Amino acid sequence: MDANLFLLVASSPSVFDSASFPWLSLIVLLPAAAALVMPLLPGDGSDPRLPRGIALGVLSLDFALMLWVFSRHFEGGLSGLQLVERVPWVPALGLEWSLAADGLSAPLVVLSGLVTLLAVAASWSVNRKTRLYFALMLIQASAQGLVFLSQDFLLFFLAWELELVPVYLLIAIWGGNQRQYAATKFILYTATASLLILISGLALALSGDGFTLNLSELAARSPGGTFGLLCYLGFLVGFGVKLPIFPLHTWLPDAHGEANAPVSMLLAGVLLKMGGYALLRFNVQMLPEAHLQLAPALIVLGIVNIIYGALNAFAQDNVKRRIACSSVSHMGFVLLGIGAIDALGISGAQLQMISHGLIAAAMFFVTGVFYERTKTLSIPNMGGLAKALPITFAFFLASCLASLALPGMSGFVSEITVFLGVTANDGFTVGFRVITIVLAAIGLVLTPVYLLSLCRRVFFGPRIPALAVVGDMKPRELLIGLSLLVPTLVIGFWPRVAIDFYEASTNALATELVDQAQIALGRLTALG
Repeated sequence: MDANLFLLVASSPSVFDSASFPWLSLIVLLPAAAALVMPLLPGDGSDPRLPRGIALGVLSLDFALMLWVFSRHFEGGLSGLQLVERVPWVPALGLEWSLAADGLSAPLVVLSGLVTLLAVAASWSVNRKTRLYFALMLIQASAQGLVFLSQDFLLFFLAWELELVPVYLLIAIWGGNQRQYAATKFILYTATASLLILISGLALALSGDGFTLNLSELAARSPGGTFGLLCYLGFLVGFGVKLPIFPLHTWLPDAHGEANAPVSMLLAGVLLKMGGYALLRFNVQMLPEAHLQLAPALIVLGIVNIIYGALNAFAQDNVKRRIACSSVSHMGFVLLGIGAIDALGISGAQLQMISHGLIAAAMFFVTGVFYERTKTLSIPNMGGLAKALPITFAFFLASCLASLALPGMSGFVSEITVFLGVTANDGFTVGFRVITIVLAAIGLVLTPVYLLSLCRRVFFGPRIPALAVVGDMKPRELLIGLSLLVPTLVIGFWPRVAIDFYEASTNALATELVDQAQIALGRLTALG
């Protein structure tokens, strides 16, 4: 009897095998719940072992949960929202706890989970106010996931604002000598941009037949005309600060230059991707008519980002500031792909966000490794490190090769996809496409110059005697580096592992743009 009962229970469907279980809420709230425990830990916060262990354990569990949920309950071949959760939260304001995932959000949720986990693992040298530090890291993890998964505008905006607070404090407390300036500049830029996001979002919510904050219902309205253009521009500037788009980028080199390496991993690996994701979710999906009109302007802005970021990188004598300018350049390809308004271009933009998230996090991590040993990020004050740090040099060189789009690595696949997306769009004139490709290619040529010259000066320049006896990477650091570089190789040789995750959603988005273009053409024909 007992054996039969056991077999009955074992064979019955479990709640944990059900897609109706609130998996996304669990993914989002688990790190935040753990953060509430941090102030209750014993000690004065100078011993990092217990808070770091809790943060690592919780984020490891959260990341494993992401992988399990998206592999078991998420279907990459579907373009619509999946794992939908919708519960009234503050009915008087129309605010709902509404979460869902699709191909635009799911890959970035997994990326944010991986990068945040590795950033905590890289925080081994943090030894003051450790309970606060790791609590902020956990809150940041929850806020990032909520940004990507929210399907209610007000909930999205609250998450967008929430993630600014941990980053500000992480820079202001654990940053470098100019940390207060960099943190203040970061919060001023991003908070001011948030006003435009809020105004544009509420304007959309109040338009149409009734008030709604649900993103799917807002997308169904897809307003056009002057109103649509104004909302589009408000979102473009608001999200463009986070991407960042020239000339709204100047907070980024300062933030990277003063933040410690783990926080820089979060900035480059996750926060910049929020800007690209939001452009796809709001500007492209909700305002397709305005996007069709302003797509060429996005391509121009992308070209400016690519070339300006590359040229500005040459002027930087600080390793992290040079990599930050490189990020400005590479995020220009995201703008280029979004502006291409076809399936290939949008797919390239999504892949570029995934690829750059891994590569930039790897570069800042390895920079942190040799900073902990040399105590300097000044390029003129380093040299000859390849002999003292051969493994570190190998990892840094590999990340630089990935960043300069070496064939066989993810950067090559994403950038060539963006190029093909631009060239394949017959909606642009041949001259416009040729000029775009030529100018973007200039950025591609400049990238290996400033990155390989950085490697030469840091690792093969004149040897600094004081740096000749530093120790190389430890096993923990090797594991973190491999966790970032191996996926870039996997995607580089087998891009379908990432593309299959989101292709149905990007194709559907491109189809909506084509339909909108045909409607606009029909209107012009009727007027003519």
